Amino acid sequence: MSEQPRRPRKTGKPYRRPKKDPVRILAFEALRAVDERDAYANLVLPPLLRKARESGDFDARDAALATELVYGTLRRQGTYDAVIAACVDRPLREVDPPVLDVLGLGVHQLLGTRIPSHAAVSASVELARVVLGDGRAKFVNAVLRKVAQDDLAGWLERVAPPYDEDPEDHLAVVHSHPRWVVSALWDSLGGGRAGIEELLAADNERPEVTLVARPGRATSEELLGEEAAVPGRWSPYAVRLTEGGEPGAVTAVREGRAGVQDEGSQLVALALANAPLDGPDRRWLDGCAGPGGKAALLGALAAERGAFLLASEKQPHRAGLVARALDGNPGPYQVIAADGTRPPWRPGSFDRVLVDVPCTGLGALRRRPEARWRRRPEDLDGFAPLQRGLLSSALEAVRVGGVVGYATCSPHLAETRAVVADVLKQHPGTDLLDARPLLPGVPELGEGPDVQLWPHLHGTDAMYLALIRRTG
Repeated sequence: MSEQPRRPRKTGKPYRRPKKDPVRILAFEALRAVDERDAYANLVLPPLLRKARESGDFDARDAALATELVYGTLRRQGTYDAVIAACVDRPLREVDPPVLDVLGLGVHQLLGTRIPSHAAVSASVELARVVLGDGRAKFVNAVLRKVAQDDLAGWLERVAPPYDEDPEDHLAVVHSHPRWVVSALWDSLGGGRAGIEELLAADNERPEVTLVARPGRATSEELLGEEAAVPGRWSPYAVRLTEGGEPGAVTAVREGRAGVQDEGSQLVALALANAPLDGPDRRWLDGCAGPGGKAALLGALAAERGAFLLASEKQPHRAGLVARALDGNPGPYQVIAADGTRPPWRPGSFDRVLVDVPCTGLGALRRRPEARWRRRPEDLDGFAPLQRGLLSSALEAVRVGGVVGYATCSPHLAETRAVVADVLKQHPGTDLLDARPLLPGVPELGEGPDVQLWPHLHGTDAMYLALIRRTG
């Protein structure tokens, strides 16, 4: 038997059934998945949007709003939590997570969008009634009405510590990054205040969708025929969709001849492929190939030269993704599931080796904003042995005269230069190559010989690359 509406309250106010708002309900569901299952928004949101479109509940504008609500709330979570904390009478840890998600969505609408205040509060309270119930909806209403009394600039003046007293805490609240991440990024930039605010702000910008035309299978000219497509900034194979186009609607992407790949990742693969060698150039290895973006580009480049690519990935399900990315590659290749620290290949088997090692992902916070709230400083200790082991294995896998590329999507010095320096001490027959000339046209690459890309300087993820030649 269906549930009957409750009788009117004694106040005389008639019972009003909550209105269902599919856009905000979907955004709430995505945030709950991120919180409860440690899911990533960029993996959770697309299937939810696809299902909503197929059901007829959504159009393109609805999908755009839902995407903005989810990503905006996640990116600015630290700032919004500070505002919410100033408007409640208890520690945030005592507020139920689903309530915080509804509040976060509401605060983002109030402080981070052009939605009128009355509409933002009303819609958020209605969402709370649907997903939380009447009692907690009243709490949401009371908090959001307090938030609506000021704009973002006014709230930041109230909740952010003064810069002169604690610059890292100030930047953490204003730019919504954990304090330890602010400190790490500041160190990676090389000291001084230069660039830190621009970098933190860039982390909170929605990145463009960037495609890669896989050589021999697609061309950038073909991709530029898509709506709102413009050339990449640095990679000859990159095309940017400036209005957030749907990659799945691109024929070359559907057919696997092109893919979605940040331009920084393209540059890493291209630099390794173009690094000068002593001797033959017949066998290439991608030692950490999952999920397959760099392997697909390397495979296409290797095919043009008649070289063989071995793509190795430890996790079998990720090896399956690599196989899918390489499917249709015209040149010789093989995909295997293997542990790169205990490899099945013989030492000195390869001319070129890439290891894009597992890391904290602090270089991709634009794309995975929730990662900044999940990662902890102690995570660095967990990655360190693996990163050093993979680079050591790569140096053993390459022949004398060959080149290894060590890459990571993190600018943290403990994951970049510290790893390279430590491992090279154990492998004296090696030389660092200057990677900068292998990224032609890319400005502000520092003093070398390694390269650190930055969102605020290059419009890419913060990819790091060191090129190492084995000399003995």
